[in-house]
Amino acid sequence: MPTYDASTLLPLCAGLTLLGLIGSWFAWRRRGIAAGTRGVAWSLLPVSLYMTGLLKVLWDVVRSVVSWAAHLIFSPTVWAGVALFGVSVVLYVVSGVARGRTPKAPKEKKPASPAGELTRTGPAPASATTAQAAKPSKGKAKQQESSEFDEIEDILKRHGIN
Repeated sequence: MPTYDASTLLPLCAGLTLLGLIGSWFAWRRRGIAAGTRGVAWSLLPVSLYMTGLLKVLWDVVRSVVSWAAHLIFSPTVWAGVALFGVSVVLYVVSGVARGRTPKAPKEKKPASPAGELTRTGPAPASATTAQAAKPSKGKAKQQESSEFDEIEDILKRHGIN
């Protein structure tokens, strides 16, 4: 691949900018001010890249990517690295799937202690017993649900919907 040469790239960048400015002038006349100013903006990029030194950076990046791609194609070591990368991605995905499928051990339910009684972890708060007493039993909840469904079924039957 050719090396970076500032003396040949300056005329090239200046020529690209000049051609872009000429094209922008025609775009301005035919399609309006928006197309013309957009063309001027794109036309100034080659010279600005050259003047800021970013053209050399861009040149080095492109050269490195092309060199890496050429070595990728012909190097068995690089292919082994690509294979290992693929294996690691597959293993990571499998571990995520396996993590989601592992059965969780059932937690032992601690017997409720009266309020104020000392336990291994300390006294049970008084609000714990009031909160437990305020919860309705599961049997009442099922009775309420079934009575609601019965009411809905009666309304549907009255309207002739089965």
